[in-house]
Amino acid sequence: MAAAMILSPVGMAATGKLIGTAGLNMIEGSGGGGIVPWATLAGYDSQDQTSANAFYTQVNVDDFRLDVLGASVSLYDRVEFSVAQHRFDVEPLSTEIKQDIYGVKYRVYGDVVYSQWPQISVGVQYKKLDDGAIAAAVGAEDAESGTDFYVAATKVHLGAFWGYNMVWNTTLRATKANQTGLLGFGHVDDDDYDLMFEGSFGVLLSRHLAIGVEYRQKPDNLGLGEDDWKDIFIAWIPSKQVNVTLAYAKLGSIAGIPDQNGLYLSINGQLW
Repeated sequence: MAAAMILSPVGMAATGKLIGTAGLNMIEGSGGGGIVPWATLAGYDSQDQTSANAFYTQVNVDDFRLDVLGASVSLYDRVEFSVAQHRFDVEPLSTEIKQDIYGVKYRVYGDVVYSQWPQISVGVQYKKLDDGAIAAAVGAEDAESGTDFYVAATKVHLGAFWGYNMVWNTTLRATKANQTGLLGFGHVDDDDYDLMFEGSFGVLLSRHLAIGVEYRQKPDNLGLGEDDWKDIFIAWIPSKQVNVTLAYAKLGSIAGIPDQNGLYLSINGQLW
């Protein structure tokens, strides 16, 4: 990480944060880790700047593949708007499930590096399925759309991990989503929101390389044994304009098929 902030005028490439502190766009489009939204906004904009990102992510496990294409805009280091599309390839059924996700995140308090306490943000993710036939067949109460609400806290500690910079995040998510919404929302016998815990921990080995772990608690509304998600990641950040993240993801049971483990690859680019 750089030792000081570099500010640029509005309209130029956003450079107002330390390299690596913007994270990436997670699978639902919001700024954060790979599977967990953080309190950080996706982009390096300061309070005088705006930024925009585009990303592509693929998660390839034993019997399924998820392709995600999305983008986000961050305004004056205060609010973030994001959009993502999931294309979920279900190999056992030779079919594909599509889901669109629209997100808004608002920074409530703090700075991830410079404030004494963690940066705090609140967010909403609205999810809409293109075709809810499979979700309805497995018993989802709502086979068309659902909304997640979350609050996240993120903090970077400079030089705190044996001289290396360290970042941690905790997120509480209120959700009805089954497999992030790909199998609908809730169950015909249980349509209540569940409060789920999510967390990330990472260490920046240099200004351009980070490693870490993530955990995401999942509800099991459908009774199919939906497991919590975990991953171990390495991120290469050659510049503020691009980063590449590779992870080994342990997703457990998906739609009743156990041991769904494999690779996660994400490429993020800052457009301005």
